[in-house]
This record gives sequence, structure tokens and C-alpha cells, in this order.
Amino acid sequence: MTTNTGGAAFPYAAVHGCNGEYGMTLRDYFAAKAMQGIISSGGDFLNARYSSPETIANAAYHMADAMLKAREIK
Repeated sequence: MTTNTGGAAFPYAAVHGCNGEYGMTLRDYFAAKAMQGIISSGGDFLNARYSSPETIANAAYHMADAMLKAREIK
């Protein structure tokens, strides 16, 4: 299964013969925002306690994936 990354968060046009998208993906951007929320809540987010960087990162990407899925609903 391929992970939906949402494409580039801040896409820009190719310049000087370079092609492709560079920079963070929309999934990474969403995860970063979710991680900020978890950390700013003291690690107690949605009644779940996140006590390590790994659990916070996993929760942030779980939220990002849910946000990308919600974008698919029309």
C-alpha cells in the first residue's frame, strides 16, 4: 500500500531544468501541526497520554493520515 502524502505542501514551479516537487509533503505539514498540538497540551491529547517522542510522532502521523483522508470526502 502506498501512503498518500498529499503532494507538496508548498509546491513551486520547476526552474533551470529541474523537475519534480521539492520540500515537505502535505502529510508532513499536517503531522507537524498535529505534533504542535500534542506537545502544547503537555502530551495529554484527546484523553491519551503520550510520554515519548516516538508515541507523539506516531500519533501526529496518524492524525495527518486522517486529515488527508477527510480531504478525499466530497
